[in-house]
Amino acid sequence: MIEYFMDFTIVAILVIGITAVMGVLTNGIGEKLFGGKKGSESFDKSASMQAGWKSIGGKKK
Repeated sequence: MIEYFMDFTIVAILVIGITAVMGVLTNGIGEKLFGGKKGSESFDKSASMQAGWKSIGGKKK
């Protein structure tokens, strides 16, 4: 019975992990192929919103 739960857990982790990796890869490929000039629009908008914000934590460089 313990073997069944171990197998079930391993398969569940693999299925969830592979699904997550496939989603990230597919999203990246889709943005590169079909994004055109606006492929990084959300990143650029986020960066422009955060321009001038004070950094907190970490060491000053």
